[in-house]
Amino acid sequence: MKSLKGRVAAITGAGSGIGRETAVLLAQHGCHVALSDVNEQGLAETAERCRNHGVQVRTARLDVAQRQAVHTWADDVARDLGAVHIIINNAGVGLGATLEDTRYEDFEWLMNINFWGVVHGTKAFLPHLKAAGEGHIVNISSVFGLIGFPTQSAYNAAKFAVKGFTEALRQELEVEDLPIGVTCVHPGGIQTNIARSARMIHRQGWVDERSAADFEKLFATTPARAASHIVAAILKNRRRQLIGLDAILIDLMQRLMPTLYQRILVAGARRRRQKMTMPGSTA
Repeated sequence: MKSLKGRVAAITGAGSGIGRETAVLLAQHGCHVALSDVNEQGLAETAERCRNHGVQVRTARLDVAQRQAVHTWADDVARDLGAVHIIINNAGVGLGATLEDTRYEDFEWLMNINFWGVVHGTKAFLPHLKAAGEGHIVNISSVFGLIGFPTQSAYNAAKFAVKGFTEALRQELEVEDLPIGVTCVHPGGIQTNIARSARMIHRQGWVDERSAADFEKLFATTPARAASHIVAAILKNRRRQLIGLDAILIDLMQRLMPTLYQRILVAGARRRRQKMTMPGSTA
């Protein structure tokens, strides 16, 4: 896709963060947008910002874990806006817990949104992209789709799955010589509320809300900056997009020391666990 003007993009998780800023930037490029989220207030705020750029905007409260709801939304968008050229599967949630502390219900909750939400969005919109004659699919993974991290086994599983799913899809569409690009996005620390709103399970005493707060201090990239990378990836038809210096360094670390990095993370997590479990600790 060489131009976004007059095209139609659908975005999940558009009520805040990366989804919101990507929607607004697409609107600035003259792209009509269909926005979805479970957060209706945030969704309305995003829609208002997009309308300020004179494009058509449609909104829908949507739980991406619900397969039929996603398919219905895709059909509605194509009908109401005439076509769909871009789908950005951005909706996601966080979970901080050791595997031992993670209930099956928590694991399934995260996978249904972070992985199956991507599958649902891709399957639902792909026929419409093919009908439009051109298109692009953007699936949001994470740096945690590149490396494993203590207390992130469920999140890692989903984001690694998104990476593999997206790369295989890109290859399939290329084999068929279809004019549809596919990009897997790996953001580093982005200044959104995903860590703050994550489920934190800490029966063993070393994962809690303070962990999320400390983790957020490392987030250096703004959602607007992330959005600019995503839009550039669409226009340049990139297979993969790293976002943030931390993502670049983590990718390099994984390539250069695919097992040693795990030892480094273990050492850091062990120190934090010892500090948090000390009697009277307020760390």
